[in-house]
Amino acid sequence: MVDCELLSKCGFFSKYQDSKQAACSGFIAMYCKGSKMDDCKRKAYRKENGVAPSDDMMPTGSMIAN
Repeated sequence: MVDCELLSKCGFFSKYQDSKQAACSGFIAMYCKGSKMDDCKRKAYRKENGVAPSDDMMPTGSMIAN
């Protein structure tokens, strides 16, 4: 499977790609490099609003609590 075409521009991926949190690595495996790529809420947000969402918005649409 190919990586998401927005990977190089994705704030979530850039910020969390090296995270040791299982949730982040799981989302990256499923949404950024896996079968749920077309279900990414970050992609939908960018398409609808013309700008990238917050880096802390997960591919599911939920926000990571800091």
